[in-house]
Amino acid sequence: MFGYRSSSPKVSLTTDRLIVRLVHERDAYRLADYYSENRLFLKPWEPVRDDSYCYPSGWQARLGMITELQKQGNAFYFILLDKNEEEIYGVANFSNILRGSFYACYLGYSLGEKWQGQGYMQEALQAAIRYMFRQQKMHRIMANYMPHNQRSGGLLERLGFEREGYAKEYLLIDGKWRDHVLTALTNPEWSPMP
Repeated sequence: MFGYRSSSPKVSLTTDRLIVRLVHERDAYRLADYYSENRLFLKPWEPVRDDSYCYPSGWQARLGMITELQKQGNAFYFILLDKNEEEIYGVANFSNILRGSFYACYLGYSLGEKWQGQGYMQEALQAAIRYMFRQQKMHRIMANYMPHNQRSGGLLERLGFEREGYAKEYLLIDGKWRDHVLTALTNPEWSPMP
């Protein structure tokens, strides 16, 4: 089919403490465990999630759609795993990918409660951003955070994201429209795809 990649990308990035790789359909049980275990912790920071996020059957259907998006190059959904690939520590998603004259996407992420404050997300995002810049040829990655989420704001600042604006009632988070600080990181070494 025109415009589609022939197979699902197989991307696995190794950092000092993590395996950061694209999700695939056999991750349904692990993802259900991650969202079930962290449901209350993530609730104030995410859209309202239905119960299917806590069940493998819900993830099986969702992963089928994610796999298609990854094949088409329209989104890349990474999971952060321990070195034995047994437990998901967090997720990092690059979505709404546009190419043409824009070459940009949005970054969203979450980290499990028991892994907070140990530098795992910064370690994972450094590798994933490098992949998005070098292999996917992104020029701009945009990430937004709620003003009271100082931990997320600090992470993005450490990664080099720059504040570009402030959006009132930007996203529906935990059932309420929330203001967000808008940030972006651009690729100074951008070159077009061959």
